[in-house]
Amino acid sequence: ASAATATPVRVFAVEKNPNAVVTLQGRCQREASWRDVTVVSCDMREWESATLADMLVSELLGSWGDNELSPECLDGAQRYLKSDGISIPVDYTSYVAPLASSKLWNEVKAFKDLAHFETPYVVKVHNAFEMAECQSVFYFSHPAKTLKPDNTRFKKLSFSVPVGATLHGFVGYFHSTLYGDIHISTEPSTLSVGMFSWFPLYLPLRHPVAVADGGTVEAHFWRHVSPHKVWYEWAITEPCTSPIHNPNGRSNFIGL
Repeated sequence: ASAATATPVRVFAVEKNPNAVVTLQGRCQREASWRDVTVVSCDMREWESATLADMLVSELLGSWGDNELSPECLDGAQRYLKSDGISIPVDYTSYVAPLASSKLWNEVKAFKDLAHFETPYVVKVHNAFEMAECQSVFYFSHPAKTLKPDNTRFKKLSFSVPVGATLHGFVGYFHSTLYGDIHISTEPSTLSVGMFSWFPLYLPLRHPVAVADGGTVEAHFWRHVSPHKVWYEWAITEPCTSPIHNPNGRSNFIGL
């Protein structure tokens, strides 16, 4: 784009993975198109930039949108974006639907412990039945309106189930606005053509639950944030009440 418009640019590639840094530095040495790229080996939340950016482009989206710390990382990097600067992506929303899949549930059960029933899994879903349409869960937008926003979230959802089945957990997707009317999505109703970089997320239930034809599944989802970690909790309260899965991140969390 810089060459096509004859517009000079300065690009800073901020990367904390040392192996990726070596790859980036190699491209700078070998490829003429990378001559204006400066590789910064650092966590984006810790880098002190002397230059404010017009655009902040990131690839931090996970299978459930925010489950790879995109909110926390971009909030930390926002301080070196100009006040009228642009973030790509602009926003992202997680989605969830009740899922019947004895195959997935039995694969989790095979571990024979509680921790695996309190762990989200990135899976290519086969032999499963989505019992109701997806609903939105957590929403994040960038740049945030404040430098230190509260990234905790809670959502209570009610799903009407036309055809009864055994509920084994929930399947998660995401939808993201990159810029303007450009979107990427794994959510079935807006699925991006050729989208194969992200598989859905599976949130298991400790105990399968029978749901009758025309029944209702009421579910609760939490995204918790502490100074050192981020974790999810989930539970159902209809047609019965389940335990809260993963309380205080005892079985699964993402370290900050």
